[in-house]
Amino acid sequence: MAAHRRPRSKHRPFSGPYGRTAATLALAGAATATGLEGPAHADPQLSTAQVKAKVDKLYHEAEAATEKYNGAKEKAADASASLDKLRDEAARRTERLNVSRNALGSIATAQYRAGTLNPAVQLALSSDPDEYLRGAALAERAGFQQAQAVNRMRAQLGELGRLRTKADGKLDELKSRQADLAEHKSIVKKKLADAEKLLDRLTAAERARYTASAGSADPRADRAQGRAATGAVPAPNARAAAAIAYARGALGKPYVWGATGPDGFDCSGLTQAAWRAAGVSLPRTTYTQINAGRRVSRSQLAPGDLVFFYSGISHVGLYVGGGQMIHAPRPGAGVRMAPIDQMPFAGATRPA
Repeated sequence: MAAHRRPRSKHRPFSGPYGRTAATLALAGAATATGLEGPAHADPQLSTAQVKAKVDKLYHEAEAATEKYNGAKEKAADASASLDKLRDEAARRTERLNVSRNALGSIATAQYRAGTLNPAVQLALSSDPDEYLRGAALAERAGFQQAQAVNRMRAQLGELGRLRTKADGKLDELKSRQADLAEHKSIVKKKLADAEKLLDRLTAAERARYTASAGSADPRADRAQGRAATGAVPAPNARAAAAIAYARGALGKPYVWGATGPDGFDCSGLTQAAWRAAGVSLPRTTYTQINAGRRVSRSQLAPGDLVFFYSGISHVGLYVGGGQMIHAPRPGAGVRMAPIDQMPFAGATRPA
């Protein structure tokens, strides 16, 4: 019985350099197909410490973007208010201009209906030359007043044109500020979303420990610590005491970026609200608040002073004494007490 043999293929496999080329193409195709299905390499497994470090960095970057957002928002509000004032002023001047135009139009209509004659002819035809001359003098004065009215109207037109040009410029500025606002808002949201994704890698216990790492996890403990710290070092004046009292009352309230209270705060929103309760108006952002008041050194700190952190002046807290401050640290961690040496110190200022 004849042995069964597999028939030879009519196509021989590639060999030599052609074979190596075909193999390379095949591997490349396989790699491409894998790439289409998903990433060829999984993200490296981060340790808990690495996750925390990355999240801290993202929160810091988000806070820096938040302060820029706050600044852009303040400038946009100022530009909007200026634009409204310019538009209101333009409307008032337009109304006055229309009144002047109507008055001149009435005079012109009356002159057209009465017709005009050469003054010498009118004098010759007049039955009372003296009366005519008195009337002519009045008419001359009226003409002079009319000319003045025309000049005033021309001035009003020029002023109105300048106002409208200024309003157009303010509108362009407003649009630019709004674009900045949208850009910084987008950056903040992206940073916070990235931080949240990283935090999702942690276990519930690890995440709780991370949240508590910015201070006490219990707002009641923060309040007790706040009372102890503020009681140990008295405020230098009534205004500083009022600012501290407000900040102490905010302990435990959530961090909300862009917020100035009363239900949530970002870092500069808290300090602004605290000093506003004391009757002192502070600018909106960290990098403007540091210039609001008298600069003080770290060794001269007194309760109520504003303490700033990082080289970009991107975080601020309210000093309460004993090396402690009240601040709004980051999303997920409400207003709380913290030591001022928790972050790189950048300076301090004393409002009021």
